[in-house]
Amino acid sequence: MEISGKKILVVGLARTGVALACFLAERGARVTVTDMAPAAALEEPRRALRGLGIQEELGVSQPAWQGYDLLLLSPGVPPELPWIGAARETGIPIWGELELAGHFFTRPLIAVSGTNGKTTTTTLVGELLRASGLRPLVGGNIGTPAVSLLEQQKDADFLVLEVSSFQLDTAPNLHPQAAALLNISPDHLDRYADLAAYTASKAGLFRNQGPVDLRVLNYDDPAVRPFGAGGGRVYCFSSTQHLKEGAWLENGAIRVRIPGKLDEIFPLKDIILAGSHNQENIMAALLLALDAGAGAAACRQELARFQGLRHRLQWVAEIRGVDFYDDSKGTNVGAVARSLTFFKQPVILIAGGRDKDSDFSLLSPLIRQRVKALVLLGETRELLARTWNGLVPAYLADDMQAAVTRAFELAAPGEVVLLSPACASFDMFKDYAQRGDTFQKHVEEIRHAAKT
Repeated sequence: MEISGKKILVVGLARTGVALACFLAERGARVTVTDMAPAAALEEPRRALRGLGIQEELGVSQPAWQGYDLLLLSPGVPPELPWIGAARETGIPIWGELELAGHFFTRPLIAVSGTNGKTTTTTLVGELLRASGLRPLVGGNIGTPAVSLLEQQKDADFLVLEVSSFQLDTAPNLHPQAAALLNISPDHLDRYADLAAYTASKAGLFRNQGPVDLRVLNYDDPAVRPFGAGGGRVYCFSSTQHLKEGAWLENGAIRVRIPGKLDEIFPLKDIILAGSHNQENIMAALLLALDAGAGAAACRQELARFQGLRHRLQWVAEIRGVDFYDDSKGTNVGAVARSLTFFKQPVILIAGGRDKDSDFSLLSPLIRQRVKALVLLGETRELLARTWNGLVPAYLADDMQAAVTRAFELAAPGEVVLLSPACASFDMFKDYAQRGDTFQKHVEEIRHAAKT
C-alpha cells in the first residue's frame, strides 16, 4: 500500500492514534490528528509527535474532514458519528488501525477475540509459541498497536493479536490465518444497538477466512458455536462435552486432538493457572499454538509456570484469614459471573463504575448464592443498589479506599474480598489497571496496619 503523499486524518489521540500518526508520518503521509480534548489535556501524546510535521485540530467535536484520502479511527471512536457518516458517503475510506496494519502484514496472523479472556489467551498463545522456539510478535488490543509491530516482522514467525469488536468494525479486510472466538456475553451495549449487533461485530473475525484457515470456537457458548458453519477448518473446545476433535476436559486433564497431527494430554494438576474460565482460555490457546507448530512438551512446561496477568482474578494478599482478589478487568456482567463462580467461600464484592448499558440483574442469582455483602462505588453505585436491593446487605463507598476498608470490616476469616466492578473505570480512574493498582495499594495499607 502506498502512503507517501496521501492526506490522512487520524481521529483520536490516545495510544493507538499516536502510533498511527507516527507510522504514517515516517512514511511520507501528510497527517493531521484530531481529538475532542483540548491541546492542554494532550501534552504527552503531542510530545511524541513533535518534529514529524503533523498538523493538529484539537478541542473540536467535528473536524474539517473534507479533502482527505483516508480517515483512520482510534478504537474508541464510534464509526456511526454523523460527520464520519457524511465523510463515508463522499467515498472517503474509513479504516481503523488494524485495517491499515493488515495491508503490511508479511507473517501469518493469529487473532483472538471474545467478550472475556482474550488478553490472557493472546498472551498465553505467545508464550506457548515462544517456549517452543518460535518467534511470535504479540500485541493489538492487548496494548501494543499492530502498526508498532510491523518493523519487527522480519525477525518473527507469527503475529498474535488480541482483537476487539471496535477494531473489527473498522477492519473490513482483516484476514487471520487462525482465529479464536472465546465467548460472547452482553457488553458495550452503550455502543451497539443490542446483543445481536455486538455479536455481528464479532463475526467480522471470520469474514475473510478461506478453506485452509482455522477457526477455534467455544462449543459451550450457544452464541459462538454457530460460527463453525460455512466451511474451513474448525476446532472447538468444551468444558462440558467430550468432542471427537479439538480440546476438552477428560479425567482431570485437558485433551487436545488435532486429526492427523496430534493427540495429547495436559494434566490439570500440572497447570498453575486456576479457574474454569481459565481452563477455557488454555484450551483455546493450546489449539491455536499447537496447530501453528508449538511442541506439546514445551507447552506443558509453560503451563506449569504461566501465572496469568495482573488485574484478572489476581490474588493480592491474605490478611487475618481474608483473601483479597483484584479482578479490575471484570468490566462486564459476564466477567463478574465467571469470577464469582470461581469461589466456594463467601464473597464481599466491590463493584461499580461507569455503566456500559449493562443488564446488572443478570448477576442477581449469583449474588444471592455467592455474595455475603456488596460494597458499591462510582457512578453506578445507586443503580446497582437498586438492582440488587434485598439480595444481600449493600454499602455505598465514596472512593476505593473507603470501599476496601469497609469490605475488610465485613469479611470474616475464610472469606474473600473481590474487586470485580462489572463496569468501566473511566468515572474515577484512567483505566482498569489504575483502578486495580489503587485497590492493591489500599489492600497493602491494611496489610501493613494489621502487622503493627
